[in-house]
Amino acid sequence: MKARDYKDLVAYQKSYEVALLVYKLTSFFPSSEMYGLVSQMRRAAVSVPSNISEGYRRGSHKEYVQFLQISLGSTAELETQLSLSKDIGYINTDQFKEIYELNEEVGKLLSSYISKLKKNS
Repeated sequence: MKARDYKDLVAYQKSYEVALLVYKLTSFFPSSEMYGLVSQMRRAAVSVPSNISEGYRRGSHKEYVQFLQISLGSTAELETQLSLSKDIGYINTDQFKEIYELNEEVGKLLSSYISKLKKNS
């Protein structure tokens, strides 16, 4: 059970959207965070759609699942970084809620997709 193309996966589409939002949001963070939280958040956000696409193109079912699991881990990493950003005061509650909920949705989609792929292997 594999999508025609990774770009057809809703998890990919929504994770790409999360990455765009994170880039836009972190552009307003203090310059002192450029090599700290900004860098970490951007890497985690970009990791999700990147691993979906890389795993898809690997060709192996086992590797695909592994890369999807890495993507899922990156959603958890980003969740922590978003919470920290809100608690420090770099983002407001509305900004946090928008990205957090979308990122959470990506995580749920990935979890479901991974489960289905494991059952069909």
